Amino acid sequence: MTSAAPVDTREAALAALRDLVGRPDADFHDGQYEAIEALVEGRRRALVVQRTGWGKSAVYFVATLLLRRQGAGPTVLVSPLLALMRDQIAAAERAGVRAVAINSTNAHEWSDVLAQLDRDEVDVLLVSPERLNNPAFREQQLPALVRRIGMLVVDEAHCISDWGHDFRPDYRRLRDLIAQMPADVPVLATTATANSRVVADVAEQLGSLQPDGEAGAEPVLTIRGPLARTSLRLGVLRLRDSASRLAWLLSHLDDLPGSGIIYTLTVAAAVDTARLLRDHGHDVRAYTGQTDTDERAESEGMLKRNEVKALVATSALGMGFDKPDLGFVLHLGAPSSPVAYYQQVGRAGRASESADVLLLPGVEDRDIWHYFATASMPDRERAERVIDALGDAPISTPALEAMVDIRRTPLELLLKVLDVDGAVRRVQGGWVATGEPWTYDAERYERIAADRVAEQQHMIDYEQTDGCRMEFLQRSLDDDTAVPCGRCDNCAGGWFPREIGESASTQAAESLDRVGVPIEPRRAWPTGADRLEVPVKGRIAADEQAGEGRALARLTDLGWGGALRDLFAAGAPDAAVTPQLLQACVRVLAGWGWDERPVAVVALPSRSHPLLVDSLARGLADIGRLPYLGALEPVAGGPSGQPGGNSVFRLAGVWDRFSAQHLDVPAGPVLLVDDLVDSRWTMTVAARTMRQAGATEVLPFALALRG
Repeated sequence: MTSAAPVDTREAALAALRDLVGRPDADFHDGQYEAIEALVEGRRRALVVQRTGWGKSAVYFVATLLLRRQGAGPTVLVSPLLALMRDQIAAAERAGVRAVAINSTNAHEWSDVLAQLDRDEVDVLLVSPERLNNPAFREQQLPALVRRIGMLVVDEAHCISDWGHDFRPDYRRLRDLIAQMPADVPVLATTATANSRVVADVAEQLGSLQPDGEAGAEPVLTIRGPLARTSLRLGVLRLRDSASRLAWLLSHLDDLPGSGIIYTLTVAAAVDTARLLRDHGHDVRAYTGQTDTDERAESEGMLKRNEVKALVATSALGMGFDKPDLGFVLHLGAPSSPVAYYQQVGRAGRASESADVLLLPGVEDRDIWHYFATASMPDRERAERVIDALGDAPISTPALEAMVDIRRTPLELLLKVLDVDGAVRRVQGGWVATGEPWTYDAERYERIAADRVAEQQHMIDYEQTDGCRMEFLQRSLDDDTAVPCGRCDNCAGGWFPREIGESASTQAAESLDRVGVPIEPRRAWPTGADRLEVPVKGRIAADEQAGEGRALARLTDLGWGGALRDLFAAGAPDAAVTPQLLQACVRVLAGWGWDERPVAVVALPSRSHPLLVDSLARGLADIGRLPYLGALEPVAGGPSGQPGGNSVFRLAGVWDRFSAQHLDVPAGPVLLVDDLVDSRWTMTVAARTMRQAGATEVLPFALALRG
């Protein structure tokens, strides 16, 4: 710890704190002034690991005011979420701190912000980690900003570590930014969720390098406090299936205190749960990464003003959402680690004496954890394919997508990882290869994978422990101050009801039994198809398009999704459609509402499930008393390629691979049957084939829709 600072520094800091919180009697929490003193007087690099609500933002806002009074330049605050930026700017204004942001939603304001920076009218500049690698910002604004910077703050700093690798790879480039800064510029990293492994990792990246490449003369100051949340009442309720969990929620949502958050593991679960609750009179909204930006901001405001009972959310509503009086957090399905769970439940009870936290784990949780863990991990073969495709001339992401057969979202993530690794670089106009040698760090990714498996098991242990749950979470984050809380269900007995109303059970079962998901038709050919000798571009001709189709359910759905996941699981045998699935499909057709009833049924040829598809098509034809014309004929071996590729490669894999010459296709709508719809290009090309053979409309139908 640095030596005692002058009394007037503490007095000035305390005055700023009281302005920030709006209370003339406010005083520092343990560790707050120590961090401010280290930054302002010692110009240190510090890592603050403190529970949610402790006041980490007060540290950097107060330190900023004091540094600015000493003539320092603006603080650069790297902040991961737009919601967090909005709250931070509002908090800064209360303290008299002039804060502005540069992010993806306010491009129209960037010139004004830069002009304010030039006039030294900005105390805090908030930027996203991705902005640091925007070519224009990196090359035109960042060098001057680094020369003038008064302090660097990295919020939610656990994202620097491997723990947050798949959330924000751009956080890993902060190590390079820190290395460019003068040694006397203070650096503060803050987080509420870090175990000892993450603390050591972040501290190393904050302090291991100075501009001259030598090891830092002074170690990173780590201020770590107890993580116990005395306001939280934790509990776990294990129910047998999704229907029981939803029925419990229908029965008892109104019993939960105030307003809160209901977390789900998938977008489909959030949307379906919100719909069920709304249909039965509960005022809730869905909040996911696919929700429109303006709608998300509106929903956040409604929850803060208690205008809704709950937001049903994925992890998109997490870091940075600030509602001090949030009354409850409930999980339908467990996050993949106690660290992630602590992060989310920490939203509740920040300024209240009590808040309820309840976990309703699901049997499908492990499968969902595995899916997301594997989807985010870089793949050696894919990475090498991207590097080989790039050269000195910039290639845009859409053009690169058409060259490497990787879908847009995973391609963008992979490019960020390779950029941080130094193998590629984002420039004006796209991406280039740097020419620097690159080696796939198999050891690192194996270690990350092993850590995640261990954390998943730790989450199972949390569910099953008969000890104090808060103590368990604290020890999961290596907090050695942990003691029994006396409030959780294991310490004080179950505080939540277990009974489920009969009508709620019926309503939940009916919701999960809901069938029918639209299959939106493709309307345009993908850019770059000609690169793979597919002679199409622009819009698909109206007389060659498929109509809007239907699937029984999504693979991720809470209801029929479970049965479909079993049906399409790796190694599952091909078998005829079951009577239950067939009857459910008939219900989809009965509720379709098409303009004109189909006049015939045709199947798509299937390599993986020929018996399933044939029996489904025949069954629908028999029940609907329609002629079954058979399956389209595979051409040149039929479709090629694997699921998961991008649009251009998926289209090329099915182009000219179907024939309807052997079918007596009638003029009229034809029902086109398949097992699983993914990219929709198979259905698009098959429908084009049927339209050219005489069908006036093609209505796609499938058991499952991926996603």
